[in-house]
Amino acid sequence: MKIYHKILLYQNKLLQPYVRVLLRLIAAFTYVSSLLLIVGVVYEHGFPLSSVDVEHLKILYKAVWIIFLIDVTLHFLLEYRDTKKNYRKLAWVLSGLLYLTLIPVIFHQPEESGAILHFWEFLNSKFYHVTLLLLFSFLNLSNGLVRLLGRRTNPSLILAVSFLVIILIGTGLLLLPRCTVEGISISWVDALFTSTSAVCVTGLVPVDVSATFTPLGLTVIILLIQVGGLGVMTLTSFFAMFFMGNTSLYNQLVVRDMVSSNSLGSLLSTLLYILGFTLVIEGMGMLSIWLGIHGTLGMDLQEELAFSAFHSISAFCNAGFSTLPGNLGNPMVMTGHNSLYISVSLLIILGGIGFPILVNFKDIVLYHLRRFWKFVRTLKLDKHRVQHLYNLNTKIVLIMTFLLLVLGTLAIAAFEWNGSFAGMSVVDKWTQAFFNATCPRTAGFSSVDLTSLSIQSILIYILLMWIGGAAQSTAGGVKVNAFAVVVMNLIAVLRGTDRVEVFGRQLSHDSIRRSNATVVMSLGVLFLFVFILSILEPKMSIMTLTFECVSALSTVGSSLNATPLLRDESKLLVALLMFVGRVGLITLMLGIVRQKKNTKYRYPNDNIIIN
Repeated sequence: MKIYHKILLYQNKLLQPYVRVLLRLIAAFTYVSSLLLIVGVVYEHGFPLSSVDVEHLKILYKAVWIIFLIDVTLHFLLEYRDTKKNYRKLAWVLSGLLYLTLIPVIFHQPEESGAILHFWEFLNSKFYHVTLLLLFSFLNLSNGLVRLLGRRTNPSLILAVSFLVIILIGTGLLLLPRCTVEGISISWVDALFTSTSAVCVTGLVPVDVSATFTPLGLTVIILLIQVGGLGVMTLTSFFAMFFMGNTSLYNQLVVRDMVSSNSLGSLLSTLLYILGFTLVIEGMGMLSIWLGIHGTLGMDLQEELAFSAFHSISAFCNAGFSTLPGNLGNPMVMTGHNSLYISVSLLIILGGIGFPILVNFKDIVLYHLRRFWKFVRTLKLDKHRVQHLYNLNTKIVLIMTFLLLVLGTLAIAAFEWNGSFAGMSVVDKWTQAFFNATCPRTAGFSSVDLTSLSIQSILIYILLMWIGGAAQSTAGGVKVNAFAVVVMNLIAVLRGTDRVEVFGRQLSHDSIRRSNATVVMSLGVLFLFVFILSILEPKMSIMTLTFECVSALSTVGSSLNATPLLRDESKLLVALLMFVGRVGLITLMLGIVRQKKNTKYRYPNDNIIIN
């Protein structure tokens, strides 16, 4: 080795620790700057601004811009190899766009009009600067959150804390003066309750949404619903991996388990499918709703599109929020809008069956398209068919969903035909029966006053709410997967078999244990909260409190008009119940309870006397 090679190697070895310390310090400044930028943007759009405030915001934006430039430049100069390895193409594009902001600083404004002048003005515009800085802020914060997983932090705890942080941010946003109608102010408890309900895609609200919130407030609510429906970790993981690329192996393993990806190689594609399915289905739902209400509600085109987008997102995310007074029971849509109820019901079902089933559907459709294309090219029918196109999870979810929808529709139609559906046409009655059988799983929209339902229909509502939708979906409840496993395990016990078998498969012992634990924990939590609320709200009936608690825990959002009547302490308890239901009982307990290490020894088996 030549002498200058040794000198360079020695210098690199000597300087590397200082370089890492410098980059960590800059990273800390970048995280703080990202948070300050978001706070500044929120403050700018949420409060009336004075000239002094405008100047302070300009200084803040400029300082953040300088810090981001320093951060990107130092990574290029001091860690080029690692940066080149980790950055994806889009990250390079963003970095290039950031450096383009230097053009108006270096070059004066062109004197001649034309494309160059317009380009210079665009690069110097506040919109370009703030949008780019916001993208960098979200990228930095997402990357930091995913890196936390690499520190062997409990993923369940991170998931719970991330939901809590979004809820608190949403609370602050809803308290902004511009988010509520002038002259109307909501308490921090009501703001916290509404934010929790939106992030946990529940739909319980203590205030009249349409009369309380401005278009900006409704935008905040629908964004909270979208983030809560997709999942905080799903969004941040996608954002970090899509732009940064190579994260640690442990990070990828944790995110794979969160989104139920089949392998690490398909992890990013699974995240893309989740976001793609969401945008496509919500877009199609928006179009369907708009076609159903166009020209019938006295709205202009912009208001109709906003109405359609809001209800499409709310339905697919199983949130149950509506901008109409009285929810979907508003007289304007109760007659002649059966297509609206059908569209909302289908969106609820698609959101409630789960993303793994949607991905399985995609694989099935692509398989049949490939077989058809091969037949068109060769005119020979492929005799070799894949036998198990529908995986076991898909079969169980589809069958349980179909049974619950059919039985629920028939039962509600039978009990309410001459009750709350009296005076409607036959088509309207069946539409409302289907809609009211779909909403408890777990959307929370309402077309009739639930207090007018018979006691039998209310009990059916409670059962459907408690079961909920499918795992890895926007729905809540104990999940149809767990409920089906518990029922099949019960059948196996009654038949005297020691194995649970279905569709030529034997269910794993872990699936049975987790399903039983979920059901028992759900019933235990419901009893505890109903018991406490019965003390805090002695004037309310047990049926009303039970309905409220099941609706909150299962993130449904249906209510017997009890939510606005609750005292603040009760609202906080119901908000906590919504949070527990969205994060998941098992997930939350895994984040709280200290995990016991697996031991190599086993105790002797023994039996407990049962019956």
